[in-house]
Amino acid sequence: MSFALFPRAAIVITVAASALVSTAVFAQATAPDALIKDLSTEVIDTVKSDKAIQAGDVSKIVALVDAKVMPNVNFQRMTASAVGRHWRGATPEQQKRLQEEFKILLVRTYAGALTQVKDQTVALKPYRAAVEDTEVVVRTEIKGKGEPIQLDYRLEKTAAGWKIYDVNVLGVWLVEQYKSSFAQEIGTSGVDGLIAKLAEKNKAAAGSKG
Repeated sequence: MSFALFPRAAIVITVAASALVSTAVFAQATAPDALIKDLSTEVIDTVKSDKAIQAGDVSKIVALVDAKVMPNVNFQRMTASAVGRHWRGATPEQQKRLQEEFKILLVRTYAGALTQVKDQTVALKPYRAAVEDTEVVVRTEIKGKGEPIQLDYRLEKTAAGWKIYDVNVLGVWLVEQYKSSFAQEIGTSGVDGLIAKLAEKNKAAAGSKG
């Protein structure tokens, strides 16, 4: 079983990560589409100008993603959705471990992709949502060399502002991608088996990338 993401999606995942960065005030005051556009542009510009990130400083990239990206995700919802029906049967300790290991997996994925940013820009597609909507989809394209790449976001309105809880990369929703492999592992080895597999993958990634 592999938890790898789409091989062509490194740049796309980078922009997904950048779109998650925000402060609570900014998130509360900004419409979902404007939030995605502004934050994507801001973080891409930051990465482009950071010589350490451009040089591949993994520890700095991981710290950036962990501090700026993950606090602005509804991470419990994302993890629960990826685990699926088995989430409710997991103990509180198992749920905690699943969130911890899944977070590390995504942080590493985003951090590795950040080194790939060169000249990409983000363009919003037409946005349609009612003012009273509490869940929306914001659709974007990543433009650089070659054909534009589709990248969409599911966001929900919370007391802390808009939070992203899923990302569509190249036509496939991220949570659904993991849901299939997670279910397979749980079916074979149980929830503890999935936790162990995630921990193994994360330890291997940390050892190989520093």
